[in-house]
Amino acid sequence: MKHRKKSLRSLFHGTLRTMRSFVIALVLTCLAGAAFAKDDKASTFFVGRLSFGSNKGDDCGDVGDDLVKLVARASTIQVHEKRLLKVTDEALYQTPFVFMNGHDDFVLSEAEIESLRRYFSNGGFAFASGCCTNPAFPKAWRREFSRIFPGEKVQKIPYDHLIYRSFYKLDRLTSVEKGNIYLEGLFHDGELVAVMGEDGLCCSFAMNGSCNSGKGVPPDEAKKIALNICVYALTH
Repeated sequence: MKHRKKSLRSLFHGTLRTMRSFVIALVLTCLAGAAFAKDDKASTFFVGRLSFGSNKGDDCGDVGDDLVKLVARASTIQVHEKRLLKVTDEALYQTPFVFMNGHDDFVLSEAEIESLRRYFSNGGFAFASGCCTNPAFPKAWRREFSRIFPGEKVQKIPYDHLIYRSFYKLDRLTSVEKGNIYLEGLFHDGELVAVMGEDGLCCSFAMNGSCNSGKGVPPDEAKKIALNICVYALTH
């Protein structure tokens, strides 16, 4: 754990201060209702929006912005608009939290696999969401992310994991069509480094509900688990 924190500090430099400010803002919002000044540069949190494989990082284009707004509304932090990044961009290593989504199957290149391996090994975190309840993206994400670390496969995250109660306390996650479902994740050396929600998790509360059209994860539930994922990523 100490080695991982040291690597994260050396890799992301000033972003650790950003992460601490974000956590403080969330805690104060929940417990005391305090607020930061609007121009507090240290309280700025950036979300990286990934382009990967043949995906250009623009599926359901407003979803990334809506995720940023959701985090901003739940805290007093200044959350700037997402950064558009390729998996192989050097800027990835100054962005501790990245978001990716899609409708379709995809294949990561060897260079992308190596970049993600380095990113996750040094403290980065990815949040993925399938678009519009399409099963092709989640299937591809499981396959491709299971290639990153030899012997470490994507797995279901059980309901007793802290991610289900890092901000809101959720006993389970549900889908209109499937009933109980689980977040899925990639673990490395015991640390959760990437999380995927299927059934249009982020589409559920984004783009005025035009994507899921009453299917998939219910909107209120989707907002809560999305916030839980963001808070978990920035506190672990």
